Amino acid sequence: MSWFPWLLTRWPSSALYLLLISVGDRQTGLEVIQAVQCTQWAATSSKSNFQDGDMVIGGLFNLYYTPSAVEQGFTKLPHYKPCTGLDLMSLKNTYAMVFALEEINRNSTLLPGVKLGYRLLDSCFNSLWALQSALSLIGGDAHSCNSTASSSAAYDQPGEKAGGQSVPLLIGAASSTTTLILSRILGPLSVPLISYLASCPCLSDRYKFPNVFRTIPSDLYQARAMAQLAIRFRWTWIGAVVINNDYGNLAIQTFQKETQGKGVCLEFIETVGRETILIDARRAALKIQASTAKVILIFCWYTDVKKVFLELAKIHVTDRQFLASEAWSTSDEILKDLAISKVASGVLGVAIRSSKIPGFENYLRSLHPTRRPDDDFLREFWEMEFGCSPGATQSQAVPLSSYLSPLKKLNNRLNVSTSSLSNKSLMKASLPPCSGRESLGEVQNHFTDTSQLRVAYNVYLAVYAAAHALHSLLSCPNRDSSSGRNSSCSSSKQIKPFELLQSLNTVNVTTPQGEMFYFEGADIPAKYDLVNWQNTPEGSLKLVLIGRVDGFDINLNESAIEWNSGSNQVPASVCSESCPPGTRKANRKGKPLCCFDCIPCAEGEISNETGSLLCERCPSEFWSNVEQTACIPRQLDFLSFNETLGITLTTAAVSGAAVTTAVFVLFLYYRQTPVVRANNSELSFLLLLSLKLCFLCSLVFIGRPSVWTCRFQQAAFGISFVLCVSCLLVKTLVVLAVFRSARPGAGALMKWFGPGQQRGSVCLFTSIQIIICATWLSLSPPVPQRDLGFQGSKVTLECAMSSVVGFSLVLSYIGLLACTCLLLAFFTRKLPDNFNEAKLITFSMLIFCAVWIAFVPAYISSPGKYVVAVEIFAILASSYGLLLCIFAPKCFIIILKPEKNTKKHLMAR
Repeated sequence: MSWFPWLLTRWPSSALYLLLISVGDRQTGLEVIQAVQCTQWAATSSKSNFQDGDMVIGGLFNLYYTPSAVEQGFTKLPHYKPCTGLDLMSLKNTYAMVFALEEINRNSTLLPGVKLGYRLLDSCFNSLWALQSALSLIGGDAHSCNSTASSSAAYDQPGEKAGGQSVPLLIGAASSTTTLILSRILGPLSVPLISYLASCPCLSDRYKFPNVFRTIPSDLYQARAMAQLAIRFRWTWIGAVVINNDYGNLAIQTFQKETQGKGVCLEFIETVGRETILIDARRAALKIQASTAKVILIFCWYTDVKKVFLELAKIHVTDRQFLASEAWSTSDEILKDLAISKVASGVLGVAIRSSKIPGFENYLRSLHPTRRPDDDFLREFWEMEFGCSPGATQSQAVPLSSYLSPLKKLNNRLNVSTSSLSNKSLMKASLPPCSGRESLGEVQNHFTDTSQLRVAYNVYLAVYAAAHALHSLLSCPNRDSSSGRNSSCSSSKQIKPFELLQSLNTVNVTTPQGEMFYFEGADIPAKYDLVNWQNTPEGSLKLVLIGRVDGFDINLNESAIEWNSGSNQVPASVCSESCPPGTRKANRKGKPLCCFDCIPCAEGEISNETGSLLCERCPSEFWSNVEQTACIPRQLDFLSFNETLGITLTTAAVSGAAVTTAVFVLFLYYRQTPVVRANNSELSFLLLLSLKLCFLCSLVFIGRPSVWTCRFQQAAFGISFVLCVSCLLVKTLVVLAVFRSARPGAGALMKWFGPGQQRGSVCLFTSIQIIICATWLSLSPPVPQRDLGFQGSKVTLECAMSSVVGFSLVLSYIGLLACTCLLLAFFTRKLPDNFNEAKLITFSMLIFCAVWIAFVPAYISSPGKYVVAVEIFAILASSYGLLLCIFAPKCFIIILKPEKNTKKHLMAR
């Protein structure tokens, strides 16, 4: 098997690991994997915290800061710098696990008679080192590559030495990437992983990751919560800065999916990388400065966010409202930094839910290295905090032989070379011994602060989930190989990882605080806090709880929020201001949907909501108001006496009637003069009377139409004009008969045109029109009707012609008489007389016919009440034409040229 180590250095995959286990024993496979990894990644800390028990639970924590990146070439195996600097928040999380385990061990009902132990190792924010530590834990080597000489014996006798007992369950890791890798490796072994910080949605896939559980919600829920906040505050134009990994990319994809169709657009998405954060932070800051979005969404780790904020502070960008993901929304490192307080003021964020752990603060403050001599992490924290070495501690220098002893043993077995290991040893400066009076009772730092336990509470829940799964197994009556009364169920030594895995799938946890939770696949029900960063008098920022998220429900106290502007007014972040009522959205070409113009609604259409996409047309009986925001009843419109057009037409009609009356009086006064007596003065008076009726009948068309006015106006119009034209026709016939009677043999012609015949002819012609009108009005009279065809704010009330035939017959009969009169008058226009009335009739009938010929198309094409105005105008124009053409010359002679008002002058040729 000497070829295994060489192959594993080139391809350290889970498949080869499983191959090693299949061809040899499990312990040998683990040793080979560990040995090869140690040659490549041996930079992790040798420190640990452990406690033996009947059942040991492993824990992986990022206790030390990530080392700076080292450029990896192709001439030697990859190597990394060691981690340095203890992270107090992570250290507190480890003691949350220890506290929970000790609390469970004191519980007489949960796991009676079973003592839980623990193995806590550092993964140093590095997935490969986390894998190394995890393999060490499940293989029984608590100290990994850098173990002491005593720990090397654990390879031969696992479980017999302190720190050498293998674990069936791991609580960790602290990142999604690490958890994913561990699941791939440990999944075939059915080793359960309960992560307290792995929030990648991908881990919810039970087919790919059947052994993963977590006490933190999937990032899907926080992205949905942030999308709901954006929708709630009407932020439609947002910028985004995301970390270039699954955490950032999946979160922003979920955010976009949740806001799709909700009017929210992303102006930009800037990605930042951990390795190039300085350059990326500068680029992101400049992008934020140049953007028009006032709300910026950030899915990044807090160290990356801080660098972005520092760059924003340099260029004085302090007017942006930031939406924070849970990875940095509670970061004290940013909150306490005065250099960026103006930039970060008003941050609104989703945070891991916080909860109280009763007794935990007292527990932390009571910790002391003398009572925990094997706790390497507490010893180092003590040295950091008090600057002294607690108790009779040994030198921290570890000889190289201690690191090489496991691999030398494997070299004898598998010929694994140890030449790649460094010859350096870790040295630490000596510190003065502690006085023994040091205590954490009055210390105030991240470690002792338990006001907001977030990740620590997730760890606490993970421990209780594991304990309840063990309780279910230890109390079951149907375990394999059971004999007697639950004999196997009372022994924790026989519990296997796959049994724990199955039990965790159905676990239902009740914590000492009374909180209940359960796993839905890999996940627990989503719960978050909503936090706000508010200014303090000292100039720094403080974290204020303003609401909670429970699944898809958001409970938010908006009045408690302090925005970036320092006020309680929600900031606006839009590409285009919302279209007010009365307008609609019109998308800008080549721009996102959030960028649009506001177009006023057309007449007759309304939009009564802000941001309407379309304008709605009003019902036929309604019309839009001036603001185009509501449909109001359309006003009744008709030609009234009060409006300008009605007053003008009324004045013209009354004036025409008055002039006609004046001419009538003048003719009556001079009735004995030749001009008046010429061509039958009786017909002249009847003609003047009919003209007066024509002028007056036009007044019937003005005013609100009613049933009787609609009937009377057309009858009055038709009869008045037939009477008028009949008089002119008879006059023309008389003139023609008089001059024709002068011919030989035509003397008998005049007996047919005497006064009685003239009156009879007028009555006959008029009677025919009366019959037509009576028949029309009795069968299908005009009725008042609202004309909705004319689109406008008013609905026209008009006299609708129920029968077009009747109205056509009335006009046709008038037209027939007028054309006959015009034809006869045209033939008699050149008869010898100084005063030939046939000429006057010819001109008057030409005007009359021209007016009524023009009337027809004008009448048809006129809208609304202007139909009535056109008809009135035609009546008045034709009436004035007849009055002026026939009677004006006679009045001129009577008044101004009385010397011509003689029979001799009239008869002269």
